[in-house]
Amino acid sequence: MEVHQLLILRELGALGSVSAVAKVLNVSPSAVSQHLTALQRSFSTPLTAKQGRTLALTDAGQVLADAGAEVIDAMAAARTAVETFEQSAGGTVSVSGFHSAGQSLFGLLLQELARLPTAPDVRLTDEDVPRQDFPGLTARYDLVIAHRLDHSQAWPAAGLRTITLVREPLDVALPVDHPLAGCAELSADQVAGERWVTTRGGYSPDDLLDAVAAVSGRQLTVVHRINDYGTLNSIVAAGHAIGLVPRYTSPLAPPGSIVLRPLAGIGAHRTIDLLTRPENLRRRSVRVVAQALNRVVAGIIRERQ
Repeated sequence: MEVHQLLILRELGALGSVSAVAKVLNVSPSAVSQHLTALQRSFSTPLTAKQGRTLALTDAGQVLADAGAEVIDAMAAARTAVETFEQSAGGTVSVSGFHSAGQSLFGLLLQELARLPTAPDVRLTDEDVPRQDFPGLTARYDLVIAHRLDHSQAWPAAGLRTITLVREPLDVALPVDHPLAGCAELSADQVAGERWVTTRGGYSPDDLLDAVAAVSGRQLTVVHRINDYGTLNSIVAAGHAIGLVPRYTSPLAPPGSIVLRPLAGIGAHRTIDLLTRPENLRRRSVRVVAQALNRVVAGIIRERQ
């Protein structure tokens, strides 16, 4: 028993003929008859009966038509409720971000949303996972802030939507008194012999170090593995190692503690994207949060350029 079969039964009771039902529903009379036959298979009691040249509902058919009208009304109410939900700027929106994105973006996002007359109730979570695990987080969160290097595999297209927030360089972080701090840019050969502090495996800076090793033809010395850029900056400032940090979305180091220099000759860029499932973008509340994140990132870039 399906809703459109109940709709046909109700219209038959109201209009009194298969041809009239077909005309109203813009289908063929044979299609109406097929649906009525399929509906009848679900019941042992006849639902319709011939009355002269017309087809009328039996008492059982009328009972089912009346009950079907309530089902049709409930379905319409459910559809309206979903449409209202999709068009509401309020509601709850869950957002996941990797650790450094959370440090840079979450507070500013809440401030940006607070300026709106009606804003979603945002629930924030930090999820530091390897790059390949970001798409899976969309099963648990409405929006997932993810990152990948330019040369890495693109996000899956099936069942996923990608909104790019920024494409940013990863710069070499050096102590202010480091001999290379006076260079305008650095090559892989210049930095390959240094001691490094980087992230754990599977994250953008560590992936980029593999490229530095390949271009320079040298094995790099990694002495520290830290996923928090604030901690990484403090290690660099202490003169114990150099590192790679995102130009825009890493926390600012104390003035005069480190310098950032671009890495030349290597595609040292990463993209920060919002990942979401297609159905989530039908909700206005999710779109409001995505647009707010875009404004926040644009503001950070303006301040740091």
